[in-house]
Amino acid sequence: MTPTQRPIRFPCGNAELIGILHETGGEPDTGVVIVVGGPQYRIGSHRQFQLLARSLAEANIAVLRFDCRGMGDSEGEFPGFENIGPDIAAAIEAFRHHVPSLTRFVLWGLCDASPPIAELARRDERVAGIVLLNPWVRSEEGRARTVLKHYYWRRAINPEFLRRLWSGAFDWRRSARGIVENLRTVFAGGGSAMSPVERIGENVQQFRGRVLLIISGRDLTAKEFDDAASASPRWRKILAQERVTRRVLAEANHTFARRVWRDQVAAWTREWLAAL
Repeated sequence: MTPTQRPIRFPCGNAELIGILHETGGEPDTGVVIVVGGPQYRIGSHRQFQLLARSLAEANIAVLRFDCRGMGDSEGEFPGFENIGPDIAAAIEAFRHHVPSLTRFVLWGLCDASPPIAELARRDERVAGIVLLNPWVRSEEGRARTVLKHYYWRRAINPEFLRRLWSGAFDWRRSARGIVENLRTVFAGGGSAMSPVERIGENVQQFRGRVLLIISGRDLTAKEFDDAASASPRWRKILAQERVTRRVLAEANHTFARRVWRDQVAAWTREWLAAL
């Protein structure tokens, strides 16, 4: 049967949320909720969420993509990506209502959708799997380390940068100030509070379902996550578990802007879901 899509409305507190339901034409047992964390709406950058949903529906996987409170066409005020757990829970409930055959749910999200996905998955037994792309674990110290390690080194070996440097067109004083500020941030440390990478790691560790991590090779957010995870004993244990799959798309940017990157993400998602 041919997949179809239709809009649905559902409540979250006092607000009415808008979603697009992608139905398979059959009776699927797995449903994917695409979670939008940051300042964008349910279509996604370069239509990524829309195209992913259609691709999954063609593989007999029902999908719901929706606008959180205060975003896109939904009512209310955006509570910040850290506080969209109620929005995700409301979407799961609406999804189950509209597609009664569903018995398990997968949460799929890019960047700052990752922390609330991991937190809700730990608490909600209906969630069987999570897909996290370039997880957001930003801290001032982590950002400074990432910029020093990856950004400045990449620039130093860039031919265009070297040409500008030797021609005198490069503002080395401004760059030096940036390096000094980042070094100060690194040596100042991050304080005693649990870091973002440890918070999301704690939730992933307590979550008993399966995990798919998709990492871009040319993205500072992804680099920050990789660096922080490799330095974390908790994350090293997580990544060694059989239930965790990690994929790297070496040439991709943060939002997988090119078609070949977007299609690869969709293919990895379908393969992982088939083995769920």
